Amino acid sequence: MRPVAAIDCGTNSTRLLVLDASGRTLDRRMRITRLGQGVDASGRITVEAIGRVVDVLREYRTAMVEHGVRTTDARLFATSAARDAANRDELFTALGDAVGVEPELLAGEAEARLSFLGATADLAPGPGPVLVVDIGGGSTELVVGDPGHEPIDATSLDVGCVRLSERWFEADPPGPEALANAIGEVRDALADSDVLHPALATAERFVGVAGTITTVAALDQGLVDYDRDAIHHYDLSREAAEDWFRTMAMSGREDRLGNPGLEEARADVIVGGMCVLQAIFRHYDLDRCLVSEADILDGVAASLRSGMA
Repeated sequence: MRPVAAIDCGTNSTRLLVLDASGRTLDRRMRITRLGQGVDASGRITVEAIGRVVDVLREYRTAMVEHGVRTTDARLFATSAARDAANRDELFTALGDAVGVEPELLAGEAEARLSFLGATADLAPGPGPVLVVDIGGGSTELVVGDPGHEPIDATSLDVGCVRLSERWFEADPPGPEALANAIGEVRDALADSDVLHPALATAERFVGVAGTITTVAALDQGLVDYDRDAIHHYDLSREAAEDWFRTMAMSGREDRLGNPGLEEARADVIVGGMCVLQAIFRHYDLDRCLVSEADILDGVAASLRSGMA
């Protein structure tokens, strides 16, 4: 076994995870790069956004070399923004040149299943199936199943923190009508998914991953400094999430930043992400969310290690 690396070029952030031969984390990094900025309206990724991601990937490539990761033992993947972009080939050429690894485009359902693998790897057994929700920048993945088994069903919805913010929020703070429109779009998408994916509603536990949900967990604990251990498996109540949604939605950017736990780079899109979270709590009538710091990045890294076994 050799060290492996997984790189996630998401709509809002670019992340790296390096594991050693035993599966121990050697390096975990995240940078807000906003790859999907403007993609919802234009259908193209800007030169500036590609440049931001490439700069970060060069840093990640250096880290991979320092940890002894071969390019053959790494996976570089892109998700929602790349799925929507007409100039995807231009993006992938730049990404591949920066890291020396051929980029992969993950379909929404594959993204959901890998998120499930990562989020449930260390989940304690419990009653009934688990709903794993990954709120991203351009899309939200939902997948249901029992930990340790193949998921029962999965879907990907074209709603995310960046997409909703760019589509509906012209003012800061957004007004009641804009918030209602954003939540309504998510609610409609969930109602449509019920027809093709009824198993999602059978879950008895809710596990949430990715930046929006981990940020709400940090806010709820008043974390001045990032603490992965404090966030991982934090029990977030629906009531607390709704309270934070009201606080964030009624505040302008600078006032939002006065709350410990909110990083500056997320301040302009956190309300959009919270609209997705609120709609999910309400649609499935869920009372609590178990927050997980393990997600699609961990799932991809695990798949790399299993392929080498």
